[in-house]
Amino acid sequence: MKYQKPHKAMDEREKLRKFRELDDAFAQALRELEGANRKPPASPKEDVPSLEERRREQERENQLAFERRLEALMQEYALPAESVTALMRTLVQLGKIA
Repeated sequence: MKYQKPHKAMDEREKLRKFRELDDAFAQALRELEGANRKPPASPKEDVPSLEERRREQERENQLAFERRLEALMQEYALPAESVTALMRTLVQLGKIA
């Protein structure tokens, strides 16, 4: 009788490790987004977009940066959108993200 390695257990541990790495990276991306939103606004000048317009533009930039980072992580860890969607819903339900 040959000795067989428990491949399935190793695969599950590897999946868990990758999930934790993805979760850590996701949390870091969220912290970076929150940090970018906390920057104090510059002093108003003539012919400069209003504070509201700058805020909206910053939000769009943050959203695009977040989406690019999330897509890169999904691709790196070969995660389908459904899995990431389920993860995000869970985090929202747990109050980890708004």
